Amino acid sequence: MESIKGKTALITGAGKGLGKAIALALAEEGVNLALLSRTEKDLTELAGQLAESHPGVKVAYAAADVSDLQSVKAGIAKLKEEIGQIDILVNNAGIGKFGKFLELEVEEWEQIIQTNVLGAYYVIREILPQMLERQSGDIINISSTAANSPGAVTSAYSASKAALSAMSAALMQEVRKSNIRVSNYSPSTTASDMAIALNLTDGNPEKVQQPEDFAELVVAHLKLNRRTFVKEAGLWSTNP
Repeated sequence: MESIKGKTALITGAGKGLGKAIALALAEEGVNLALLSRTEKDLTELAGQLAESHPGVKVAYAAADVSDLQSVKAGIAKLKEEIGQIDILVNNAGIGKFGKFLELEVEEWEQIIQTNVLGAYYVIREILPQMLERQSGDIINISSTAANSPGAVTSAYSASKAALSAMSAALMQEVRKSNIRVSNYSPSTTASDMAIALNLTDGNPEKVQQPEDFAELVVAHLKLNRRTFVKEAGLWSTNP
């Protein structure tokens, strides 16, 4: 497997949950980190933790809302100025709300689509041109098993994640000949802050997979020889 030490990864939704776990796992591999999240306090705390545990890893962070194009542009411009080129992009930022089709407000539907689909699109648009110039890069989009297995109350969330999965598959076909690997990962219920807040773990987060488990998959994929990549993968708990 290849070393990813010295590369730089941009992670959205990096302040907590899956994003934070991925940041910590990549830091263990010597990957420099560009962290993006809506909540600056979470980013400051994570940056401080990384400075203590991995002093050799460069860390930059910016508070931005991925659902807002101008916020994304400003946040990524700041990160590029501080840390340089981005080799790895992990689109992790996402929101969810569940309810019957007519119970969810129109504004809630719109915000879920805006964040989970257009948010990833906005970030990729800011990063992809430089990857194409270098003919190298990794883009990992984090979808959900809800994309292929919708539930009775997951219409908005499932629709957003299915759209993200389709966008990933199309982009993969477009850029793989430029040595850019686009992957779509679909974890089942994971003990992230969002899943716990939505009570998806039934008050027992230890019974499902942990963010650290998913982070291990991300690292293993990135270390694969450049001639190959994981197009899509689902990670499930053994005994939920």
